[in-house]
Amino acid sequence: MSEAAAETPRVGAGVRRRRRALELTLAELARRTGLSVPFLSQVENDRARPSMRSLQKIADALETTAVTLLAAADGPRTVDVVRADSAAVPEDGDRGRVRPLVRGRQQLHALEFTGRHDWQREFRHPHDELMYVIEGFVEAEAEGHRHQLGPGDTFYCSGGVTHRWRSLVPESRVLLVGVADDFRP
Repeated sequence: MSEAAAETPRVGAGVRRRRRALELTLAELARRTGLSVPFLSQVENDRARPSMRSLQKIADALETTAVTLLAAADGPRTVDVVRADSAAVPEDGDRGRVRPLVRGRQQLHALEFTGRHDWQREFRHPHDELMYVIEGFVEAEAEGHRHQLGPGDTFYCSGGVTHRWRSLVPESRVLLVGVADDFRP
């Protein structure tokens, strides 16, 4: 494993800043997320790396997004190279992984999802989002319509549209690109 692959995004400082800005205690954050106080303390101190599912629970409780918390782990960069073997965060246990493709506080976010994705989670952002299927097959749903997507297909949602998606085969790879939130933790 390369040095780049050993790096994992550190979200602790961003989680702590946002929690304090909302004047929440760790106990209140734990109640809102269903996660334990010791685990949340370890996350804030970068001694534990949350899965994407846990990070989404934390982000929801902090009234932000997981992507914003990941972006807060790094400062803005004018030029950056993200290597193919860079670190990914577990997305759905061992069944899925998500890897930030744009790091730091930028106007654009891009994530690569590999494997399974949580169908139960719905998303609604103030910004537009584009999904591109690299390989495998996925199903996306928005405005009451389901769409089957295969390699090379794209799915676009305007800001404010509630949507969700899932991979239909374990080897699916999806690129998600969205405009950044205005909030900076």
